[in-house]
Amino acid sequence: MEQHITEIVVRLVYQLSLILLVAKVGGEICLRYLKVPPVLGELAAGIIIGPFALGGIVIGGAGPIFPVPVLYAEDAIGVPMSSELYSVAQIAAVILLFAAGLETNLKQFMRYAGPASLVAVGGLVLPFFLGVFATVLFGFADGFGDPRALFMGAILTATSVGITARVLSDMRRLDSPEGVTILAAAVVDDVLGILVLTVVVGMSEAGTISFSEVAFISGKAVGFWLVLTGIGLLLSKHISRLFESFRVDGAGIALALSLAFLAAGLAESFGLAMIIGAYSIGLALSNTTLAQRLHEPITAVYHALVPIFFVAMGMLVDLAAMQGVLLFGAVVTLLAVVSKVLGAGVPALVTGFNLRGSARIGVGMLPRGEVALIIAGVGLARGVIDADLFGVSIMMTVVTTLASPVLLVPLFRSGGSGRRASSVTEGATPSGN
Repeated sequence: MEQHITEIVVRLVYQLSLILLVAKVGGEICLRYLKVPPVLGELAAGIIIGPFALGGIVIGGAGPIFPVPVLYAEDAIGVPMSSELYSVAQIAAVILLFAAGLETNLKQFMRYAGPASLVAVGGLVLPFFLGVFATVLFGFADGFGDPRALFMGAILTATSVGITARVLSDMRRLDSPEGVTILAAAVVDDVLGILVLTVVVGMSEAGTISFSEVAFISGKAVGFWLVLTGIGLLLSKHISRLFESFRVDGAGIALALSLAFLAAGLAESFGLAMIIGAYSIGLALSNTTLAQRLHEPITAVYHALVPIFFVAMGMLVDLAAMQGVLLFGAVVTLLAVVSKVLGAGVPALVTGFNLRGSARIGVGMLPRGEVALIIAGVGLARGVIDADLFGVSIMMTVVTTLASPVLLVPLFRSGGSGRRASSVTEGATPSGN
């Protein structure tokens, strides 16, 4: 047994070494030469070195670096990678959302929560129903209540906070009315998307669609999120002072991650995804002096571990399994673009934005990013969706992530206010503090 454990650990460290190498090379190529978010390079690198591509090639007597486990019959996690590597990837996802929470401007989030919530709801409802409808129409689900259709709908609801923020930051538009609304709506969208995921998972496990079950699952999920966030906000100053009182080196980042992991575990225990617990704690601490002191160390941890998650998600893609679903993938991707732009853009018109501003917001909500990958990964791990539908999800995620900066940059560079004349004073650019 000891030797077996040693072999597992040795294989894992080799895998992590290769993953980090290709992640940074892929990210560098995308950032320097292609001028697109590095996350696309990390996803592409994962596809290339994954078990269904180069990683599955047998080299000498050592075997493939990323062998496909006998998962479809025996592996409990249900994904084409070892449980050890998958666990590391999930830890990276927790860190990703904890860091996103810390970087959220709490005051701006609260200020724009009302109109952003309307934008977020519109950007969730339309993609969800179109995703469900398309899955049924193409015969990949037996009906509108089929868990496969519900999962595809849930995947289309996502919006990536990190990617959107990165694009807006590069254009120095984070503090514009559109920028703040996009970020606040993206945060609300993430929360709503995770709640949708929770309900869909509960339905798939129960095997039926009962209003009482939906109400119970939703109530438990929303209740836990509100309690966790509320307690975090109430205790944030005390937590900050306590953690900062430690004199041992690295205490702040270690204790903060400990709290994030605790919140993630509790969230999973209450039926929510782990990432929502981590994000809630990050959001609660975002307005403390601890968050400012954590910026540098959490950034270092982020850049070291989070790429593992994106590469691992790319490794799950079986391109051969996608050959029969290319048409479906193209349709889903088109629906993902149209539904998010219209679903988020039209409600923006009601909140004081003109057509230009609404277009900016709709396009800004377009990238699906890590949240869509997490939802798709949950569906694949639970055996609800197969490799072909997961591949379609990756295709949609990559295209929407790439399309957003391509479309968003000219929309902002064209100049002009995004607010209607009667709303300019009300929607004046915030300070960003």
